[in-house]
Amino acid sequence: MLSVRRVSEDICSRIYESAQRIDSITFLPSSGFHLKWKIQTRIANEKYLRTHKEVEWLISGFFREIFLKRPDNILEFAADYFTDPRLPNKIHMQLIKDKKAA
Repeated sequence: MLSVRRVSEDICSRIYESAQRIDSITFLPSSGFHLKWKIQTRIANEKYLRTHKEVEWLISGFFREIFLKRPDNILEFAADYFTDPRLPNKIHMQLIKDKKAA
């Protein structure tokens, strides 16, 4: 079974690879303004996510807890998860571990 982190990394890699291919497209259809704007937005979002690892840890941690605890009320669970006063410290510690592993 794949870990949540591995699945997350795989998805990010696929998005990044797709963004690189899309970025090299020179021809856009006549309604290209909207398509070009969408592509640029996706690329900008990907770059942002790659430079802010804490977003990845917030999301993957949230999904991990959902899959482990399987709460009946996900909205209430999410509110509790993201307002937990210990969350910033958990993310900070994960970032430290991530830097040490790299």
